[in-house]
Parts: sequence; structure tokens; C-alpha cells
Amino acid sequence: MHLSVDNLSIQRGERDVLTDISFTANGGEFIGLVGPNGAGKTSLMRAMLGLLAHQGHCSLSDLSIQEKAKTTSWLPQTRDIAWPMSVKSLIALGRQPHSTDDATNEAAISQAIQDMELGDFIDRPATELSGGETARALIARCLAQTPALFMADEPLAGLDMAHQISALELFRKKADAGGLIISSIHDVGLAARYCTRFILLGDTQLLADGVPLAIMKDPLFADIFSIDTIFATAEDGTLFMPKKRSKTR
Repeated sequence: MHLSVDNLSIQRGERDVLTDISFTANGGEFIGLVGPNGAGKTSLMRAMLGLLAHQGHCSLSDLSIQEKAKTTSWLPQTRDIAWPMSVKSLIALGRQPHSTDDATNEAAISQAIQDMELGDFIDRPATELSGGETARALIARCLAQTPALFMADEPLAGLDMAHQISALELFRKKADAGGLIISSIHDVGLAARYCTRFILLGDTQLLADGVPLAIMKDPLFADIFSIDTIFATAEDGTLFMPKKRSKTR
């Protein structure tokens, strides 16, 4: 999967949300979209998917609806489940774009259930899940789609610490296998241990694009988040912690 975004801009009324955003991405990458609240992370992904009016171009718009449905999955922040279908039936919806045989579909569904540790929940009505369980079920639905591109808006929200780590490990595994993962993430210290790349958004601009630790150590990072930061070296890598709020931008 190759993705290109060229001079993408978004306005709401007379307010600029994003201005001339350009980057390319390829299979094998796990990209974390980072930035403060209101930086345009959600808007960028929705515009890339064709769900939000914008100027500029994203290569996803060159795909037919059928091609996009087969290759791209989307996990939005809003995670309401309206119908009391079973968890397995919910996850199976991820196979709808595909016209493959029953064995292939069942294998993809079973793998997604295993990946998100939902084996004990498959017969439970999806409307009776906790917030974290709902998040895991909806991630599993996306995984069952076997997408080349998985875009997720705050996928860690609602997950406990163990499942946050499990989800990030899984996303990195999918990227290492050739998939492209693009996700907005607020826990940058945790995400930096798994993402291959950060894209930093702020002040309507793409401010930095590169290796997570290098971006986090750039003074621009602390400035855009209005924080003082601490870095410490551990046996298995560098640890990051926001120390205090430095100022109000």
C-alpha cells in the first residue's frame, strides 16, 4: 500500500483547520499522528478517507468505493453499537467487502477474535460490553477486514494498560508484516515504543515528521504541547514523561 497526501487543507467557516498538509506513507509503517487537542488529527484522517470536505488530494480518492472498502478500515472515536448482535456477528461485519469463501472469512474472523482476546465474549450481545471491551470488539472488526491500510482515531481510548500494550504490539506486528497503520494517539510516551514514525500537527501545520524519539526531544514538541518533559534511559529503551505544564499557548 502506497499513500500520498498532497497540499491537503481544511477550513471550517473562516477558520483554517489544516493548511497544505503533504506526506507519503507505505506498507511497513506504523505512523502515530500526534498533536494537542484541536490540532486536526481526526480531521486529517476523515479528509483522507473522503468523509470531510477539503482541498488538495489524497491517493485514497483514486480508489473506487469497492476498492477502498476492501483495502482500508477505519476506527472512529465514536464507538456506539446500536444493535444487540453477538460480538462474533459484529466482528464478522468486517468481512462484508470481501466475496471470499467461507473458510477464508472464518479464518479472518477467528484470528481477529484471538488477536483482541475476545474468545470469552463471542456470544455476548455487543451492546452489553464495557467501554474497553467495545473498543476491542470494534478493533477486531477492522482487523477481520484484513486491510492493507488501517486508520484508527484514538484506538487506545478505554483500554486498560495491558490491552493498550497488546494493541500497540499487534499494530506494530501488522506493520512489520507489510501493513500500513495510521493512528492518532495521545499517549505519546507509550506509542513511541511501537510506532515507526510520528507526524506532529499543530497551528494548522505539519510541524515535524520522523522518528518518534527525535521528534519528542525536539524543543518544538514541548512548545506545541505547552509542557516540560523528562527523558530517562532504561534497559529496554528511553522513557518519556511530561513533567508539568509550562505555559498556556
